[in-house]
Amino acid sequence: MRSGSLDQALTLSERVAQHLAFIYREVEPAPDCSALAQELLAIMRLEADVPAPPAHVNQWDQGDALVLSYGGSILAPDEAPLRTLKHFLDRYLQGRVSGVHILPFYPYSSDDGFSVLDYLSVNGELGGWEDIQAIADKYDLMADLVINHCSAGGEWFRNFLENRDPGRDFFVTADPRTNLDAVVRPRTTPLLREVEAVDGPRHVWCTFSPDQVDLDFRNPRVLAEMVRIVRHYLDNGVRIFRLDAIAFLWKVPGTSCLNLDETHEVVRLLRTLVSHARPDAMLITETNIPNQENLSYFGNGNEAHCVYNFSLPPLLLNTLVTGDCTYLKQWMMSMPPPQHGTAYFNFIASHDGIGLRPAEGLLSEEELQALIGTMRRFGGHVSYRRLADGESKPYEINIALFDALQGTVEGPDEHNIPRFLCAHAIMLGLEGIPGIYIHSLLATHNDHERVEETGHPRSINRHQWNLAALEEALADPASEHGVVYRALMELLEIRQRQAAFHPNATQFTLHLGAQLFGFWRQSADRRQSIFCISNVSALEQTLNLADINLIDTDAWQDLLSGRPFQSRVEQLVLVPYQTVWITNLPDHR
Repeated sequence: MRSGSLDQALTLSERVAQHLAFIYREVEPAPDCSALAQELLAIMRLEADVPAPPAHVNQWDQGDALVLSYGGSILAPDEAPLRTLKHFLDRYLQGRVSGVHILPFYPYSSDDGFSVLDYLSVNGELGGWEDIQAIADKYDLMADLVINHCSAGGEWFRNFLENRDPGRDFFVTADPRTNLDAVVRPRTTPLLREVEAVDGPRHVWCTFSPDQVDLDFRNPRVLAEMVRIVRHYLDNGVRIFRLDAIAFLWKVPGTSCLNLDETHEVVRLLRTLVSHARPDAMLITETNIPNQENLSYFGNGNEAHCVYNFSLPPLLLNTLVTGDCTYLKQWMMSMPPPQHGTAYFNFIASHDGIGLRPAEGLLSEEELQALIGTMRRFGGHVSYRRLADGESKPYEINIALFDALQGTVEGPDEHNIPRFLCAHAIMLGLEGIPGIYIHSLLATHNDHERVEETGHPRSINRHQWNLAALEEALADPASEHGVVYRALMELLEIRQRQAAFHPNATQFTLHLGAQLFGFWRQSADRRQSIFCISNVSALEQTLNLADINLIDTDAWQDLLSGRPFQSRVEQLVLVPYQTVWITNLPDHR
């Protein structure tokens, strides 16, 4: 992989051509990279000599948090679901979240949107581009660029079968006799699918499912079409691009076909184009892979602005069901602080599941099996991937986070809500930008009926709420949905006011034993410190304030309870799953 940034003396056209020369260096016949660069700039409506945006600039602060939702997660009679979503955002989240990730809102054939039929349209069952733009006018909009594959039912693939443009050479094919044992798989379905084309049988590459056929980026036409889609999304208000399944993009038989150098260079190219078109735009890479591989998508500050912090969900879940933060603490100590202009995207639940690959090398096999067993007892499912030897290995746990935290390895208990809120208090305090899945925000339970309807384990955490029923639940002071929602709103409101919670503020891991998980955050100006400490066990724990070295000249207070501390040698008893945010500037703005 290349290191360092591109020569800033180059024109934009020259920079783009340099990206392209690297991407296509082993492709025969090689494209004319200078001409292709000019074409991409024309698609993006960029002048060849437009100045580069400033590097290493943080496009975020402690006021930023995103909610993650499908366009149809909340439904109301006789209303487009995207309008219902905006109604919910405006009434319940405005001022507490800065942005929204609307999961694929395009026409699709399977996988709840990730098998895209038409990248340039909005699914008519959800609404139209005007609804997308209305949300983008008030919130930072994150949208999926489903870049690795598209639907087998779409126009491009139909044209591939008929040997017509556009599409005739848009898809990866392979001879079934080729040895592809080294290819890393996220699923158990066959990698190659035989299809009947007008010129005979072909075997197309399907990393994820037979309905999701991988696009061939060795063909520059595919790249040009994807850049055209990026421009269209920018024009319709998208500020943040989630590069879906990007790690699998480039294929070379005989390799793992994962995280190849060409893939990283495509990310750099998109970063260059998008940043010049909209300097405050962001790329987030969705790479559900082992931790060190995931971190590589920061590049040298020239690839993704943010990477999904995929190791956090399984490690935090393991911590809270075992009552032991050892593994989480070890991982935290190994995580490098991102450069300015980059940040972690922290989440603990999503529309998919709790990925297990990001825990490889971080949790022992015994810990993983205990976690899987506990989640199954709590109603969850396990999805698998296929290994080179034909064996299957757990890939992710499918469960609603609220139910995943209903108890410990000992079984369910009475601490569901405190444990759930503890998980979010930890996540919201960490270095990075937080993203909260809408069903976590609403304390949604496992949807077993939806799993039966769809036959897909992931549907367990993709419930669709009726707006009236949801609003009734949120208004009920005794409802677990309302209790969780109000508590999370309070955490977000407090977080927004603390400079020490800037996504790039200093972070150090504290050593307080296995049952107290703690870290220290410090603002860039060094004026504010926050000691974030959580009891991750079902038993009371005692915190000696002397262990966290509070400065004598400052007055200290817990942001969450308001409790002041008069002595640096006080002992603080934390009830099960209680979190404290101890700061020297409780009114810091």
